[in-house]
Amino acid sequence: MCLAIPGKVEEISTDGLIRIGRVNFGGIVKNVCMDYVPEVQVGDYTIVHVGFAISKIDEETAEQTLRDFREMGMLDEELASEDEAFARAAKAPQSSCPDGSCGGE
Repeated sequence: MCLAIPGKVEEISTDGLIRIGRVNFGGIVKNVCMDYVPEVQVGDYTIVHVGFAISKIDEETAEQTLRDFREMGMLDEELASEDEAFARAAKAPQSSCPDGSCGGE
């Protein structure tokens, strides 16, 4: 799954070429590319998809969306580190036929 998730911009810096923001997603902080939203400043909320801020959003909508995602159990899954995601996948039931071609004939 790949959701676009709102977060609050806590810091913005540049590595010389790319504008990078530290974005807080309800307690989980990630570095995000801010190049597509030059209007977003520290303290603003932004929608982030696959590591890129894609639009500005108001605080009320952002906070409600984070609450909804958390209640659905989607926030931690979506924001997991690569190691956490791999560990979760390793614990999930495995299929001997992941493409479904050997089922129910």
